[in-house]
Amino acid sequence: MAPPEGPEELMASQSDKRPISTIVIIIAMQTEALPLVNKFQLKEDQDSVFPTGVPWVRYRGTYRDLNINIIWPGKDTALGVDSVGTVSASLVTYASIQALQPDLVINAGTAGGFKAKGAAVGDIFLASEVAFHDRRIPIPILDLYGVGLRQAFSTPDLLKRLGLKVGKLSTGDSLDMSPQDEASIIANDATIKDMEGAAVAYVADLLKVPAIFVKAITDIVDGDKPTAEEFLQNLAAVTVALDQAVTQVIDFITGKCLSDL
Repeated sequence: MAPPEGPEELMASQSDKRPISTIVIIIAMQTEALPLVNKFQLKEDQDSVFPTGVPWVRYRGTYRDLNINIIWPGKDTALGVDSVGTVSASLVTYASIQALQPDLVINAGTAGGFKAKGAAVGDIFLASEVAFHDRRIPIPILDLYGVGLRQAFSTPDLLKRLGLKVGKLSTGDSLDMSPQDEASIIANDATIKDMEGAAVAYVADLLKVPAIFVKAITDIVDGDKPTAEEFLQNLAAVTVALDQAVTQVIDFITGKCLSDL
């Protein structure tokens, strides 16, 4: 006879069986966020749920009974550029989960891909697991903490329906790739590389909220072109592909339970 479920297990079981009602989509760049904001006719929240003075922006609205919240970390208050990277991603993910209590977190954005692992510009990936590649701590156990490996929420039916590619995601705070980063990425067996995913995964796991990661490939990390140049060259076109993929994901999850994904 199985032991009785504790309060946390019971709540998790119940949430798996009720329709998803609220989602939070974490997107690092305004260029990536605005097409989805416009498509779902979301409005910028004028009565912010976030602390006074932070640049974080929440766009919200309802689509077919689904409460959608797109969270963009905003512009850096000193330099006026998108607040990319793991620090901002961690902060906005924590604040958003605390304030909005979502059923599901989606981290959507552009990423680099590795042609050696089958990635091409314009491909859309759903990450199977996420890890860091620039937190090198060569001490037993702490080395595993540094890597921070976490599984994404399993969505077999979503994958089957949309036909997305699947790959492991590796996260670091640099757009380029040092030899040390490359060695860690290879150790992580990663197909895609970004600057936010593992940070979002860490916070979502800490607060027990399922998270999935939708990534569109802008540049080939192991290709011939300089990363920054290729990223900027492809950003607009790939953002269109990302917008379409996230729309398909939202259409699929609407009205479904977590266990149906």
